[in-house]
Parts: sequence; C-alpha cells; structure tokens
Amino acid sequence: MHPRDIAIKDYTYFLPEEKIAHYPLTEREASKLLVYKNGSISEDTYRNIDVHLPSNSLLVFNNTKVIEARLLFQKPTGGMIEIFCLEPHEQYEDITSAMVQHGKVLWKCLVGGASKWKHGQVLEKKTSIKTSEITLRAVYKEKRADHFIIDLSWQPASMSFAEILHHHGAIPLPPYLKREAERADQERYQTIYAHYEGSVAAPTAGLHFTDTIFEKLEKKGIRTDFVTLHVGAGTFKPVKSETMHEHEMHAEFMDVSFSTVQNIIRHLPDNIIAVGTTSLRTIESLYWIGVKLLAGESKPVSEITQWEVYDELPQNIPAVDALQTLLQWMKQNGRDRLLARTQIIIAPGYKPRIAKGLITNFHQPGSTLLLLVAALIGDEWKKVYDHALENEFRFLSYGDGSLLWIS
Repeated sequence: MHPRDIAIKDYTYFLPEEKIAHYPLTEREASKLLVYKNGSISEDTYRNIDVHLPSNSLLVFNNTKVIEARLLFQKPTGGMIEIFCLEPHEQYEDITSAMVQHGKVLWKCLVGGASKWKHGQVLEKKTSIKTSEITLRAVYKEKRADHFIIDLSWQPASMSFAEILHHHGAIPLPPYLKREAERADQERYQTIYAHYEGSVAAPTAGLHFTDTIFEKLEKKGIRTDFVTLHVGAGTFKPVKSETMHEHEMHAEFMDVSFSTVQNIIRHLPDNIIAVGTTSLRTIESLYWIGVKLLAGESKPVSEITQWEVYDELPQNIPAVDALQTLLQWMKQNGRDRLLARTQIIIAPGYKPRIAKGLITNFHQPGSTLLLLVAALIGDEWKKVYDHALENEFRFLSYGDGSLLWIS
C-alpha cells in the first residue's frame, strides 16, 4: 500500500487523560524507558540507556532551541490579541538569519482574535528591564490561507529579534497540556544541549538526557553528533482526513554541517540511532537530497517534498553513495552547512536508509509521529503502546520514552 492511501483510523488508540504527563519529573533521567528489540519488550530508566546501546553506536540529536513564540498584545479598547510566531517570512534564507535581525522583522504567525484586529492597526507592548524600556510593535500586513504576515518592529533597534522574544514572549507549551507555561518550563521544556533558536516545540525525546548520561555514553565509546531541525507548530497538527492523501505535512527548516555528514558516513553501516523523530526526519532527508543530486538535479537542493521520496526518486541508492554525493556537492559549492526545508513524511511503506534505531516519546493517537513509529516497527507499535498504557508509562511531551530498534 502506498502511504498516501493509509487510513488514519488504523493508527489510533485510546489515550486516557490521566496517562498524559502534564509536568516533567523532578529528574530528567528518572523517566522510564521502554526498549523494543526483535519483538521483545523490556523496561528500564533513561539513566541506564547506555546499557542498551552497542559501543559502536552514533546517536544523532537535534540541538534546536524553543523560542518564546507566544506574544500577547492588549488593544487600546482592552481586548487581547495573541500572536503565535511560526516561522520567518520567505525573504529570509533560514531561521537563524531571521532571529538575529535588528529593529524589524517579518514573520508568519497565527493570530488569536484576528477578527478584532484591523489591517494596518498598530499594536504595542512595553517591557521594562532594569532602567530601560523596550517597545515592541506589531502590524497586520497580510492574510494567507493558513497564517498571517506580521510586521514586528522594536526599540531599541540594537536588540535582536531573539532577545525581543525572550523579553516579551512566552514558551508555547503543547496545547494538550491545557495549562499556561510556568517558570520551570523555561528550563525543562528545553534540552540541555539546545543551542540554535527557532523551534515552537521541543524535540522532546532529548528532554531526558543529562550530563551524566552523556558521560556514560562517552565512557562506553558511543559517539554523539548534532543536527538542527526547527520544529514547527505543524507537529501538533492532527490528521483530519480519512487517508494521508489529503493531509499536508508541515515543512521545517534543517541545518546540518559538513562534518556531521562526514561523521554519519563514517558510522555506516553501524548503529546510527536518531534521538527523536525530528532527528530521524533530518538524517533521512540528507539521504534523499543526495539521491536527488545523483538523479541529476544540478540546482541547489533546498527542499524535500512530501511524496517525492515515494513517487519520483530512485529507491535503490546505497546510503554511502547518496551521502558522499551530498558532501561532494557541498564541497564544490563552498558550503560548510546544508540549509534546506524538509516536508518528508515517514509512514508505513517507508524503509529507513540511515537510522537503525529511534529514541522517542509516546505520541498522540492518529498523528504523523505515530505513523513514523509504525513505519519503523510495523504493527508491533500496538504491542508497544499497549504495554506502555498497561504499565504506568507517562505519555506525550513531558512523558516517558522508548528505544525502538527498527524491524
């Protein structure tokens, strides 16, 4: 069956509200770990994850950082407008360059209360820091099919947009937590290695990792490396259509260094484990960009679209050949980083080309993330999720997780 014909009703389950973790555990590494391998399930905690990984493994993490994407403005009449910053306007090459803009930026946003905000009307928000006052202004410039273009400007203009969000915005917790962000979320809804600002949701598989775990991994000879994929709000977008054919996957910005691609090649065909669905989508997208280059695409490869990996590209290219081609293209074009967008959908019918395993949390019923899990371990996803539900595992972003070896 082609993934576009998948019926989403076949990938759902009953998730009781009490199984959802609304707050993180006190200790990150105390979260429970379900290990699935060759049809068998065992349990442990994240503090012992090194025991379940071979010494020749390479773990690939996503080092994106969640931004304070929620901005609340009060109109002169007293009404509230909420602006949710999704991603930069297409005039910017990538999120990083947009985040360092000074004085003014254009951003794609969702707007709560948009019907009460007139086109061109200026909203203003002031914040005091010590003896200085920062003023942020928002102007509604354009309405598109599923978002708005908002002109954001501020004084003093010497501050970057990242700094402005830090002072004016709030961390956007997942909607299913049904609560406002609290002070503790500033730290706990970030991985300890978060670095590049741009996500509106955390790569939650990494929330369990601590310095102690990284020390254990290093001691055992397990390598680590990092990619950047800025997680968009589409990660929470439910599949509302009966089949995947009508569902549009969200595109996300990815940024991968030349040295990381080299490192992945060095570890083929060893155990390359993606820490999180975003890391897995990134390294698999690297493969397909290499395939596109091998297939004769000469222009800069800037995007992997939703269905092209199933419908348009060769299926039998060895991973090392695809990645070597990508490295050669980067070298010829003087690029030490690959900047691209990926819309790849990994669903049953997909064969992973790079990853041999996945570390991930437990996902929402009927979500594209659950489809990704099913693509890796087949119908055994039901066995894994039944076990987690029956054995007091905590679900979703602040919940427990799993190490899944690909079937």
